[in-house]
Amino acid sequence: MSTGSPGELARLRERIDGIDREIQSLISERARFAAQVGRAKGELARAVDYYRPERESQVLRRVIDRNEGPLENAVLVRVFREIMSACLAQQEPLKVGYLGPEGTHSQQAALKHFGHSVRGLPLASIEEVFQEVAAGHADFGVVPVENSTQGTIQSTLDMFLSSDVRICGEVELRVHQHLLSRTGRIEDIERVYSHPQSFAQCRAWLRTHLPGVEMIPVASNADAARRARNADDAAAIAGVSAASVYGLKVVQGPIEDRPDNTTRFLVLGRELFTPSGNDRTSLLVFIRDQPGALYHVLEPFARNGLSMTRIESRPGHAQPWQYAFFIDIDGHVDQPAMEQALGELGDFAQEVRVLGSYPVAIG
Repeated sequence: MSTGSPGELARLRERIDGIDREIQSLISERARFAAQVGRAKGELARAVDYYRPERESQVLRRVIDRNEGPLENAVLVRVFREIMSACLAQQEPLKVGYLGPEGTHSQQAALKHFGHSVRGLPLASIEEVFQEVAAGHADFGVVPVENSTQGTIQSTLDMFLSSDVRICGEVELRVHQHLLSRTGRIEDIERVYSHPQSFAQCRAWLRTHLPGVEMIPVASNADAARRARNADDAAAIAGVSAASVYGLKVVQGPIEDRPDNTTRFLVLGRELFTPSGNDRTSLLVFIRDQPGALYHVLEPFARNGLSMTRIESRPGHAQPWQYAFFIDIDGHVDQPAMEQALGELGDFAQEVRVLGSYPVAIG
């Protein structure tokens, strides 16, 4: 029987149907075991008590290690994340706050990290995300912290100066910007709404294709899309998902100036988790005002074989000209090398806060 004949196609489809039944049966079995884990932790435990980011990271890295194709790693990671999300939601869905409204890149980051079986809480500002997590109204929160093109989101860093929330994860999201409007015609556009970061990421494209058009900054790209849907001469820069949410047409996109445009988001929680095996630690360090203090604070990490991946300074807010340093170090705070390095900072660091030790982002 030749390949491609009706009989051969029927045989292949029957085999696929059989595999689908096996997959469904195994997913159901996994869900039953996940429910048993929940019962073992106690009937009164909340959904947030079941969620273990370090365990999830380990599972997903094993998925990548086992992958022999033909599907890409990112595809399999997405599938397994949704399975874990659905299994966890059998008790109750996690409540995850993000910078809203619906249709923002922050919402995309939250769904990428937690899957679609969570209850999303769109919030009006980064400050409100911190507040809702700290108060326990949200189990976790997702906020942007830096962009590969435009650098740090300073309002996020500043919130750590006064908040007790912990970082328990990170998400990296490739950000593609699209020009959206009600008519879909570029010649109709007289003003464009967007978040200031998105304007900066598309500066060259806007200068070339929309010179002289009014640029109006707003709190989020979803808010921009919501405004653009009210007039034929208005447009928004936002993710393509905002087009379907707010009934807009894609005029053109992607329009970001750099094709590798990526935003890093932090996952906020209320506790530190155990090591996953591939972790990052974020520190907030206030340095004493004396010569060489910064050098002496950083040197113990190098001496103990720990790699610093990021350092950022911000005004400390406690007194004029005091600066706080945000430092990211590869490794977990429970590892002996990290404990040794932190123990050597006392003479030159006025205060050291561990903001979080969390799994490195999985693509």
